[in-house]
Amino acid sequence: MPGDDSRQIGFQRGGTSANTFQYLRSNSEQELIVAQGLPPYAELSRRGLGYQVMDTSAIAALVVRPSTVAGLTLYNGATGSTAKSYVIDRVGAFNLVSTDAIAGWSVWGCVHPAGFTAPTADITAIKSMNGGTYAGAAIVDTGATVTDNGWFPIVAGPIGNPGGVTPGPAVVASLDGRIIVPPTGAFSINVVASLATWTFTHFISWYEILLPNE
Repeated sequence: MPGDDSRQIGFQRGGTSANTFQYLRSNSEQELIVAQGLPPYAELSRRGLGYQVMDTSAIAALVVRPSTVAGLTLYNGATGSTAKSYVIDRVGAFNLVSTDAIAGWSVWGCVHPAGFTAPTADITAIKSMNGGTYAGAAIVDTGATVTDNGWFPIVAGPIGNPGGVTPGPAVVASLDGRIIVPPTGAFSINVVASLATWTFTHFISWYEILLPNE
């Protein structure tokens, strides 16, 4: 009955300072009436499911569409019935060395399906988004030779660097889970630029979550 809270289920959040139960509400069309509390990814980070990694040695950008050479590769080494998928949060690149020239650059990405051969663990300094220690199955490789499973542009960097001042800018793209790396799959990124003399470091952040099979 409308207004009869006895038929509703209560959910509590917080400790003794917030110990009053509140209830789910819906309108006549069964649409839930809610208000967002924490920022979108705060709960996943609080639970220790978020991680990020960045290479610190810059490599030269490609001057052609990527194929079998990656700038940074994130491999999901999890296996078994409890293997988690890697939900990609953000990617980016930092232009460490540039020249006084008008040139463009962009970050590209490639999703490698399950069955990818585990790469070399070049980078072990995987950082948690809540300050914890990483104990997952991710392997991160710089400059890996990969299968060309189809590369697509993700985000464009600024045009040129007048004055030749280095380092140049960095760009970050929020993917918001549009890319998911399955167990034994991988995700690679690389930079395509107008000049091969420009060098970049690469960045990936992700959440490790157990997802249903379908």
